[in-house]
Amino acid sequence: MKVVLKVSEANEPFSFSFINGEGKSVVRSENYKARKSALNGIESVKKNSQVDGRYEFKEAKNGKLFFNIKASNGQVVGTSMMFDGEAKRDAAIAELKKDGPGAAVEE
Repeated sequence: MKVVLKVSEANEPFSFSFINGEGKSVVRSENYKARKSALNGIESVKKNSQVDGRYEFKEAKNGKLFFNIKASNGQVVGTSMMFDGEAKRDAAIAELKKDGPGAAVEE
C-alpha cells in the first residue's frame, strides 16, 4: 500500500489517497489548503485506521457500502471507495489496518 499526495489547481489543492497493491484507491481525503495539513491527515488515517471504533459504516443512495475513518475529535479524515457488499468492505478495512500504517507517501 502507498499514499499518493496530490496537488491540484483547486482552492484547497492538497488531497491524498491510500492505494492498495492492485492500484485501487481504498481511502481518499477531503481537500486541504496546506501541504502540512494533508500530511497530518495522512498520519491521522494511519493512526485511526487501527481503532475499530473510528470506523463509521455508511450506505449510499444506490445501495453501495462505504466507510469513513474518524479522528478522535469525530472529524472524518478519510472516506472509502464504494463496495458491492460487506465482505468487500471488510476486506478493504483489513487491508488498511494491515498495510496502512507503514504506507510510504509519494508526491
